[in-house]
Amino acid sequence: MKSYGKTALIAGASEGIGAAFAKELAAAGMELVLVARGYDKLSSLATAITESYGVKTHILQCDLGESDAADAIMSFLEISSLKIDLLVYNAAVSPIEEFLMIDRSLIDKAVQVNIITQAKLIHSLGTLMAERGRGSVIIVSSMAGLQGSGGVSLYAATKAFGRVLAEGLWYEWRGKGVDVITCIAGATSTPNYIKSKPLKGSPLAPKPQMPEEVAKECLKRIGRTPSFICGRGNRIASFFMQRVLPRKMAVKIMGDNTARIYP
Repeated sequence: MKSYGKTALIAGASEGIGAAFAKELAAAGMELVLVARGYDKLSSLATAITESYGVKTHILQCDLGESDAADAIMSFLEISSLKIDLLVYNAAVSPIEEFLMIDRSLIDKAVQVNIITQAKLIHSLGTLMAERGRGSVIIVSSMAGLQGSGGVSLYAATKAFGRVLAEGLWYEWRGKGVDVITCIAGATSTPNYIKSKPLKGSPLAPKPQMPEEVAKECLKRIGRTPSFICGRGNRIASFFMQRVLPRKMAVKIMGDNTARIYP
C-alpha cells in the first residue's frame, strides 16, 4: 500500500465490505476518507479505526445516488487539501425483484450509484493519480454480473459495468503508474445481505464469505491482474458456469438459485 501513497477513499464505507477495506487499509497505515449516506455508522467506524490503528480518518456524509455526488466528494477533498492515492468503490444499490416490479425511482438510484457516480469519481480521481504517476482503483463487483441473473437483473447489469470498466482501465492506465482491479465477490455476509433474509440456496452454491476475507484477498492481488473472483468456492463455481456449461444453462441456474433464495 505504501507504494501508492498515504491516503485512501472508500465509497460505501459504513459497513460490510467497505468497512472491511477501511480496517485493512488502516492496519497498513493509510489515512482514510470514509464516504457513505449514514453519518452515525460512519462516525462510529471512524472512531473505532482511530482508536484501534491510530490513523487519521475523515468522514463525508454523502448520498451517492444524487446527481452531484462525485462533484461533492471532489469539493470536499479540495477544501480539506486531501490527495487520494487509493480509491475503493464499494457502494451499490441492489434491488432484489423482477425488473418490471422495480419502481422507476429505484432504477434511477441504482444506475446513479452503481454506474454514473462511480464512473465520474473514478474519472476525477484517476486523472489526478495519472498526473502524479501513482495510485490505485478498486471496484467491487459481483458474480451476478458475469451473466444475466434473473431476479436481480438490474443489479447484475450494473455490476457487469464496473467489471468491464475496471478491466479496460487496467489496460489504459498500466503505463501511468495507476493499478486498477475489480474484485468479483460472491454472496458475502454483510449487514444488508443478512437483512435481506436469504433462504438456503442450491446445495452446490458456495457458502457466503465474510467481508474481511474479500478485502484481504483483493488487497493481495492489486497490481497482479485486472480482475479476479474472490474465494476458492466461487472460482470453482464460476469455472463451471462460464467455461463448461452452455450460456443458456448458466443464466437459468443463476435465476433459479435467486428464486430459491428470495421466493
